[in-house]
Amino acid sequence: MPSQHEAPPPAEADPAPPLRRSRGSNVVGGVCGGLGRHFDLDPVIFRVVIGVLAVAGGLGLVFYGFAWLLIPLAGEEESEGRRLLMGRVSGASLAALLMALIGCGIFLSTLHSGGVLGFTLTLSLAVCGAAVWSQRRRAGGETEGGSDTVTVPAAAQAPPETKAPPLYESPSWWRDPIVKDGSTGKLAIGYLWGPHGILDEDGTVNGEVPKPGSQWGPDPTVSGRPTPSIRRSPLSIGGLVFLLALLAGGLGTGLTWDTHPLGTSLQIGLAAALAVFGLGLVVSSFLGRTGFGTVFLTVVTAGLLALASALPERISTEWVRETWRPASVAAVQPDYGLGTGVGTLDLSRFPLPAGSTVATRASVGAGRLEVIVPKGAVVKLHAQVGLGDLQLPGAPAGDIDIAPDRDVTRTLTPPAGTTPAGTLDLSLEVGLGQVEVTRAAS
Repeated sequence: MPSQHEAPPPAEADPAPPLRRSRGSNVVGGVCGGLGRHFDLDPVIFRVVIGVLAVAGGLGLVFYGFAWLLIPLAGEEESEGRRLLMGRVSGASLAALLMALIGCGIFLSTLHSGGVLGFTLTLSLAVCGAAVWSQRRRAGGETEGGSDTVTVPAAAQAPPETKAPPLYESPSWWRDPIVKDGSTGKLAIGYLWGPHGILDEDGTVNGEVPKPGSQWGPDPTVSGRPTPSIRRSPLSIGGLVFLLALLAGGLGTGLTWDTHPLGTSLQIGLAAALAVFGLGLVVSSFLGRTGFGTVFLTVVTAGLLALASALPERISTEWVRETWRPASVAAVQPDYGLGTGVGTLDLSRFPLPAGSTVATRASVGAGRLEVIVPKGAVVKLHAQVGLGDLQLPGAPAGDIDIAPDRDVTRTLTPPAGTTPAGTLDLSLEVGLGQVEVTRAAS
């Protein structure tokens, strides 16, 4: 016989409820309430953490926006993201998409801040660990009483779910037995779209003569029969929104092309196109519908706008070629600049006496900057390239190495056997392109 103190067999723990957005415990979209119910934690914890992550780097907005789009509401199986992809735009899906886009923009602007990224990553990992621990604690459900340890379920077993009664299945021609011609029995007549009856030997159905053309079904002329309504699909406005966005982007860029830098002109055009896309999504939530292409182009336009805002302001829209050749030390300017194109600074034409020092700066927004230094000069070089290549004297010809954020400080000594000259202090900068420093042949 089993011992009186023997513990009962462990009962199966309640599974965690499915991840759904909350209807009752919601402040914005019900995401934090749903997370709290699923992981058995106070929703206030998730609200505080997401608020902190939203302020520190925008990652909280990104998470909340995409969670709002991807997690269905309690009692529903279709998420806002699926409705959005099917062209059924609503105010909730627009708010979630806008929140995610704003969060992405803030997050991209803080990529160079290592401290912010480290803090957000640490806080995110801590919250994920707490959520997993809470869910496993509820699944375990162990309690201690006296000297014996009894394993009990985390929650009482719920009664069986109430189900609707089974639907009535009407007879069908592929399930009912086939009655051969000449049979004296009665044939059960049943159609998926009409009532059922018994076809007697005298040709009557349930004792009544069927009307011609009725196929033993109800008379279509009987009053009171509901008339099927024709539901028209909403008008698709995706093509019109795309054409208007293309026109707005072209006008915004074209009207500012000659008077603004390249980055500013692109930002104006992309912002105009994004405004049209946003207005189209708002209109489609009340009238008509848009397709997945409109949503995809909206996200792409927002990404291009973020890239355009990162372009240096000195990049112009006009490609030019310019050469600077100072004839003497006094003629050397402190600064040489070019927006977009090829700039050549030739410093080999003037004598540079030994012991003298000449300092100058040259920059190109996008393109190529070539500097020619005297053969016997000592060059103190500080070169910066945002994205591109840097060529120095002595490097193999054709050795192009494109890399981001190049910052080189180096002293270039003249080759042996040359007549010593003075010192050149050069500060070179190219946002996008190539910097090349060469020595004059003589």
